Amino acid sequence: MSKLTDVPKRILIGRALRSDRLGETLLPKRIALPVFASDPLSSVAYAPGEVLLVLSIAGASAYTFSPWIAAAVVVLMFTVVASYRQNVHAYPSGGGDYEVANTNLGPKAGLTVASALLVDYVLTVAVSISSGVENLGSAVHFVIEHKVFCAIGIIVLLTLMNLRGVKESGKLFAIPTYVFVTGVVIMIGWGAFKGLVLDETMQAPTADFTIRPEHEGIAGFALVFLLLRAFSSGCAALTGVEAISNGVPAFRKPKSRNAATTLLLMGALAVTMFCGIIGLAMATHVKMAEKPAHDLIHDGAPVGPDYVQDPVISQVAAAVFGDGTFFFVVLAAATALVLFLAANTAYNGFPLLGSILAQDRYLPRQLHTRGDRLAFSNGIVLLAGAAILLVWIYEADSTKLIQLYIVGVFVSFTLSQTGMVRHWNRLLRTQQDPARRRRMIRSRAINAFGAFFTGLVLIVVLVTKFTHGAWVALLGMAIFFVTMSAIRKHYDRVARELAAPEGPSDDSVRPARVHSIVLVSKIHRPTLRAVAYAKLMRSDKLEALSINVDPAETKALTEEWERRGINVPLKVLDSPYREITRPVVDYVKSLRRESPRDVVSVIIPEYVVGRWYEHLLHNQSALRLKGRLLFTPGVMVTSVPYQLRSSEVAKQRAKKHQDWNAPGSVRRGLVETGPKRPSTPREPNGEE
Repeated sequence: MSKLTDVPKRILIGRALRSDRLGETLLPKRIALPVFASDPLSSVAYAPGEVLLVLSIAGASAYTFSPWIAAAVVVLMFTVVASYRQNVHAYPSGGGDYEVANTNLGPKAGLTVASALLVDYVLTVAVSISSGVENLGSAVHFVIEHKVFCAIGIIVLLTLMNLRGVKESGKLFAIPTYVFVTGVVIMIGWGAFKGLVLDETMQAPTADFTIRPEHEGIAGFALVFLLLRAFSSGCAALTGVEAISNGVPAFRKPKSRNAATTLLLMGALAVTMFCGIIGLAMATHVKMAEKPAHDLIHDGAPVGPDYVQDPVISQVAAAVFGDGTFFFVVLAAATALVLFLAANTAYNGFPLLGSILAQDRYLPRQLHTRGDRLAFSNGIVLLAGAAILLVWIYEADSTKLIQLYIVGVFVSFTLSQTGMVRHWNRLLRTQQDPARRRRMIRSRAINAFGAFFTGLVLIVVLVTKFTHGAWVALLGMAIFFVTMSAIRKHYDRVARELAAPEGPSDDSVRPARVHSIVLVSKIHRPTLRAVAYAKLMRSDKLEALSINVDPAETKALTEEWERRGINVPLKVLDSPYREITRPVVDYVKSLRRESPRDVVSVIIPEYVVGRWYEHLLHNQSALRLKGRLLFTPGVMVTSVPYQLRSSEVAKQRAKKHQDWNAPGSVRRGLVETGPKRPSTPREPNGEE
C-alpha cells in the first residue's frame, strides 16, 4: 500500500528533504515579496472596484469622494506598515500578532488574535481565488459557467505547489507577481503621460453609461455612513500585511531587517498602484454598480442580465492601452494569475501560525511538525479544506465573500498594536540609556497611533459590514476560539495525568506477578515462535488460550497440542456466538479482578505480508483485540511477528530508497546522518 501512495506523492511534491537542509529553504527579499506580500499587492485589482461599487449607491456623482477615500486608505496603509516594522524587530520569532498579544495582553487576547487571523487566512484564499476566477471568466466563458469547480481545482493546484516547499512555490509565484506589478506601474505611468502631457482623452468602456442610484439625494448621516462603508471596503487593500510579521523565520539573515525592508517595499508598491488605479478610473470615467443589470443605463435602457461587468483594472487598461492590445492582454492575464497566487500569502501565514499554536497546545500537535518537503504540510491541507468549503457554500462569489473579509485582520491589527504599546512601556521602566529610550519612545508613539487608527477602522468595519456578512466572520472567530480553548484544556489535563510524581506510585511499583497468555488459533510457525518467546520471559504463570468457535477445529487443536508435548497448559474458552475478541477481553478482566496487583501480558502471534492486497485477504482479529485491550488497566500487549516470503517485496522496495529518507521520516524526526537500510515494514494482520 505504501508503494501505491508513495510514487504519486513523490511525483506531485518531490523527494523528501533532510532536516539539515532547512536553511536552503529560507527566502531572499526578492522571493519573500511575492510569497508574503502577494495578497496586498494583488488587492489593488479589486479594492478600487469595491470602493466605486459602494459609492454607486448614491449615483456617479458620489465618485468625487473616491480620492479622499483613497487618501484615508493610504494613511492607514503607511500607519500599519510603520507599526509592523516595529513588530518584526521586537518579535522576530514568527509569532507575529499572536505572540505580541499573548505576551503583553494575556492568553485570551492572544487566542482572540489567533482566531481572527486563522479566519482571515481562510477568507484570503476564498476571496482571491473567487475574484481570480471571475476575472478569468470575463475572457473564458467556460470558467465563469463552472466557476465553483474551477475555483476548487485552482485551490487544489495551489495546495500541491505549496506542499513542494515555500522556496520552490515562491519561485513559481515570483514571475507573475512581478509582471503584474510592472504592468500596473507602466499603465499608471503611460496613462498619466497621455492625460497630462499629450492631453489625450481616455474613455473606459463604461464611460458613456449612467448609474441609476438606489438612494437619491443622500446627505447628512446617511452620506457619512456610505462613505465609511466605502472606506471599509477599500481597506481590503491592507489584508495580508501581517503575514510578513508571522513569516520572519522564513527570511534569510538578517531576518528582522529583511522583513522590515520587504514591508516597506510592499507598502510603497501597494499605495502607488491603489492610488494610480483610482485616479485613472476617475480620469477615464469608469462606471460600476452593485446590480449592473438593473442600475447601469446605456442609451436610456438598463444593460440587462447578459451584461458582464468587467473589473475596474480591466476597464482602465482598455482605456489606457486599448482593448485587445498586447499590453492589455498581458496585464489581464497577469491580473487573473496574480489573484490566484495572492492566496499564497495565506498558504504561508496559516501553517506558520498553526505551528506556533500547536506548539502552545492550542491546536493538534500534528500541525507543528514539518512534512517531507520541510513545509507545514498538515496546516496547508487544513487551510485548503476550509477554503474549499467556503467557496462551495458561497458559490465562488467574491462579492458575497468580501463582505466577510477584513474583520479578522483589523481585530489582529488593533490588539497587536495595543500589545506593542505595553511592550515598550515595560522596557522603558528598566531602560536607562538615553539613546535607546528615545528610540523606544518613538516606536511606542508609532504603535499607539497605529492602535488608535486601526481600532477606529475596526469599529467602522463592524458597523458598516455586520449585516452584510461580517457576523459570519465573527462567528468563525468564536468557533476557533472555543475549539482551541478546548484543545488546550485537553492537553493540560493529559499532561497532569502523565506527570511523573515525586514519590512512589502504582506505575513505578513492581507488580506482584506476571501472568502471560499466548493466544492460539492453530498450531503453526507463528504460534510456536510466540510460545518460545513467552517462555523466555520467565513469567510467574504462563498459559495458552484458544477460543472454541468450531468444535471440530478445537478438538484437532487440543489433540495436536498434546501430541507435540508442548509444556504450556492450553485453556479453551467457549464462544457460542462465535466471537473471539470479547471472550479474551472478559477472561483477562477476570484475572485482573482476582489479582489486582498482578500484570497480565497478552502475547499475540502475527505474520507479516508485503503486498497491499494481501492485507485484505486476512482477518483483523488481532488488530481489533489489541484495540480493546488498550483500554484495560494492568494489561500489556506484545506482538510476535513472523515474516512470510511476500514480505521480501517490501524489503526490496525499501532497498531502492535506502539513499534517501523514507516518506515521513523528517516529520517523525527519524532523519539519519548517512544512508541506512530501512527496517522492514510490519503491519498487523491478525491470524487466519
